[in-house]
Amino acid sequence: MGYLLLEGGAEFGGAMREPDLAAIELAGGADVPIRIIPTAAAPDNNYQRAGNNGVRWFRSLGASDVASLPLIDEVSANNGEIVSALRAAKLIYMLGGFTHYLGQTLIKSKAWDAVLAAYERRAVVAGSSAGAMVMCEYYFNPGTGRVERGLNMLPNACVLPHHNTFGKNWARNVQSLLPDATLLGIDERTGMLSTGKRWQVLGAGSVTLYRFGEKETYQTGQVFSLE
Repeated sequence: MGYLLLEGGAEFGGAMREPDLAAIELAGGADVPIRIIPTAAAPDNNYQRAGNNGVRWFRSLGASDVASLPLIDEVSANNGEIVSALRAAKLIYMLGGFTHYLGQTLIKSKAWDAVLAAYERRAVVAGSSAGAMVMCEYYFNPGTGRVERGLNMLPNACVLPHHNTFGKNWARNVQSLLPDATLLGIDERTGMLSTGKRWQVLGAGSVTLYRFGEKETYQTGQVFSLE
């Protein structure tokens, strides 16, 4: 298996340097294929700008083979060229935006099957805000106030993004909806990177775990387990 990187938001603005550099290194270095999934920015027609921001950002970190894929709906999520590009990628990055749209577009798609195939071959799968939320078994839909089923790369978990701003305000409600799950409150400008069975906090902020009726906070550089 590969590696997972979940980030709390504010991607591509220069603040995610530490976690993103670590992801590039785990993926195999600056020359590996990095592919950005901008689907979450499609509903407000912002996917091209957001995807291009991602390309510029990863190039600023030294990456040479970076592209944003035109994966914006269910049709393109089953497009052969896009599927092939994801299958060959070593670092796949899902940016933030409309969480439910992203999850519903990818679920049961050939594109997502390709992401899982790349992950099985030790690729890094990363996501920020909405991109991190859908990677878990559950995500909170603030528009409906309901919990939805995610893509389940991280079982029995749910991300609270932007935890240091508005995300922490979701905690009590989501705890009542998912009393047996682990909630991952990830600050903006912060990532949690899997290192085997353990996770390391990278970036400017912290990661707060809500589980077993308790609250645990881990600062940058600290390591924790979800087991």
